[in-house]
Amino acid sequence: MKIISLISVGAVWGKVWPILLGILFFGFIIIFHELGHFIFAKLFKVQVNEFSIGMGPCLFRKRKGETKYCLRLFPIGGYVSMEGEDEDSDNERAFCNKPAWQRFIIIAAGATVNIIMGIIIVSIMLSQSDLIGTPQIHSFDEAAVSNSYGLQVKDKIKKINGKRVFSEQDIGYLMSRDGDGAIDFVVERDGALTELDGVKFQTVEKDGKLTIIYDFIIVGVEPNFLNVVKNSFSESISIARIVWLSLSDLLTGQYGLSDISGPIGIVTNIADMAQTATKETDYTVLLWFLAVIAINVGLFNLLPVPALDGGRLFFLLIEIVFRKPVPRKYEGWVHAIGLFLLLVLMAVVSFSDIINLIRK
Repeated sequence: MKIISLISVGAVWGKVWPILLGILFFGFIIIFHELGHFIFAKLFKVQVNEFSIGMGPCLFRKRKGETKYCLRLFPIGGYVSMEGEDEDSDNERAFCNKPAWQRFIIIAAGATVNIIMGIIIVSIMLSQSDLIGTPQIHSFDEAAVSNSYGLQVKDKIKKINGKRVFSEQDIGYLMSRDGDGAIDFVVERDGALTELDGVKFQTVEKDGKLTIIYDFIIVGVEPNFLNVVKNSFSESISIARIVWLSLSDLLTGQYGLSDISGPIGIVTNIADMAQTATKETDYTVLLWFLAVIAINVGLFNLLPVPALDGGRLFFLLIEIVFRKPVPRKYEGWVHAIGLFLLLVLMAVVSFSDIINLIRK
């Protein structure tokens, strides 16, 4: 009976810990995002009334000085409540009474911290790798087709279908966006740029979509301090562009709402990857996915969408340029409508996440 009980507990724990890891990481993203707002608010001597992690009922609270710290039930958000943030105030330390440039930095700090967090995760991933990939061709597969259409060993890939290649991450992603298997390249060869139009690759149809067979091997270099730092930034730029291009694909109808993941879907994906990484003792893909999430959250919050940080930054830019703020009531209406629409989107995406989870 004891053996059976221990096996049962172990099996349950094996299912639970990856989910807890996903929730924990998502919570860390929120904490560091809000911490960015909080730190710069304090630096600019803004009165912070509350620092809250999570949403819903408060599970734990503690007051230190003028600030109340709260841990709330649902780990799906958080906020820093500043005096005069959404209303007028006579307090000289109120957010609304600070110069526009200081308010801009305070609002932008949350997303900036998330992006920095992503860069740090990428650097950890690269430093733990045996080799760091580069956008240079090392060799071709035996059945390769692309070398018959102009690609050569030692070519450094600079552009794919007109888009710049920042890191090896761009190669597979930009090639996957091609629709016919004939791809335009710009490569550096013998110190000069060479244009190669219509380089063909073998393709297979998978789930109704054309999939390109990646038929060459890239050069890998051993990690050291300098190339880890350099590639941390270049790969983070690649991740950021993947986020923007994916958003563009969504807006143009190439992806549907079913392809978007909310907090539930993200936590589930982290859990699945954590289990796979543990079995294979290879955490590269998991770390890359975590970096994508951190950078994704940072960039998403910078979008000029009402109720997001980017929406607030947009109004602050108007104030800085025209030296006159938009009337607070109009800005409030815009943010209220934006918040409602975001909540509706979150509900739809969460419902889709739950349906996908049930179908697994």
